Amino acid sequence: MTGAFGLLRLPTEVRFGWGARAALPELLAMLGGPVFVVTDSFLVTTEQFRETLEGIRAACAHVEVYSDIPAELPIDAVHRAADAAVAFDPAIVLGYGGGSALDAAKLVALLCSHRGALPDYYGENAVPGAVLPVVAVPTTAGTGSEVTPVAVVSDPDRELKVGISSPYLIPRMAVVDPELTMAAPRAVSVHAGIDAFVHAVESFTARALHHEARAVLPVFVGRDVLTEPLALEAAALIHRALPRVFDDLGDVRARVDMARGSLLAGIAFGSAGTHLSHAIQYPIGAMTHTPHGLGTGTLLPYVLQACVGSVPETLARLADALEVPGNGAVVERAQDAVDEIARLCARVGLPESLAELGLTQADTDRVVGLTLQVTRLVAIAPVNADRRAIEAIVHAAIVGDRGLLRGERPGERMMLMREDAR
Repeated sequence: MTGAFGLLRLPTEVRFGWGARAALPELLAMLGGPVFVVTDSFLVTTEQFRETLEGIRAACAHVEVYSDIPAELPIDAVHRAADAAVAFDPAIVLGYGGGSALDAAKLVALLCSHRGALPDYYGENAVPGAVLPVVAVPTTAGTGSEVTPVAVVSDPDRELKVGISSPYLIPRMAVVDPELTMAAPRAVSVHAGIDAFVHAVESFTARALHHEARAVLPVFVGRDVLTEPLALEAAALIHRALPRVFDDLGDVRARVDMARGSLLAGIAFGSAGTHLSHAIQYPIGAMTHTPHGLGTGTLLPYVLQACVGSVPETLARLADALEVPGNGAVVERAQDAVDEIARLCARVGLPESLAELGLTQADTDRVVGLTLQVTRLVAIAPVNADRRAIEAIVHAAIVGDRGLLRGERPGERMMLMREDAR
């Protein structure tokens, strides 16, 4: 239709399926040249990794494994990995693991190609050109990093995690094998899985922006006609599968659905972007040292509650995709969606409030101030995400009361409460 806009940025090849990792040796050999493998110290000891590495060594003459990749990805760890890679001089970087390993692989490829230090590339579109080809193999169903243009690091000089965002960081190939996720423990499976759900829901509810016909676009362009159906399917898949994984870590069908849902959500948010659950979690994660998905999942019902009055039609469509019972008016269906998502979060054991993560009302101003610095995510929120609106969301999430966000524009009820207290 007139005015419709769509954008997908993807690897040149995405392979999905049980046992898909068996193709890795041949795929790497087709790309040609020495392979630098980036993983973590646990995965390198697993039988699945050893079998995969044996096949890669048989197909590729020169292979180097680097496994000193910690969680939360400190900047110094990436620089050490990049120094090792530069000394090895690879033609391909293979990322094998969770979000930290995959993000590290992207950044190693960046530093091998353009040298310098990571702060040189902080922000959007600061990568000057193509990087070494990355082949990404996720072992969790959550981050979507295998198909996205973003890598995130922890920098001790910054209060927040820092993103490096560029289409040049999208892996050349993604190989998504659900079998690799079977070993993930319950906490990892839930936190990664709910974060994938947040990716799907926030990319679907992101602000639809209008873009000029120009070559260089923001990394995140908002909801569009190509990301919408992917995000909806991802949300529906994860909504059904995550409780089953929570109940039975060995449920193969649920693990397959989670891996597919996470992949589709990654494709959707890799172009559309995420918004306030992620923006608010960044300072909360830094302050409480809690997992990323735990924070975004806890925040999502509060963020969506604040959005009911702004995008009721969008949330009503989400309720239909999640097969939530009911046939009320649009606003009622929007509320049904939010209530169902709150039930999902509780069903898989997430906290009902930020207070359970260790936050108090005294932390509100700091969280809000730091959230407002995450401008690329705040800008695509479907509500007017000014200081007052974000403060209302954070306040409601700390006390665990979505009712504080109902019925008025986000922030108005909280302002009235404060005036009454004077």
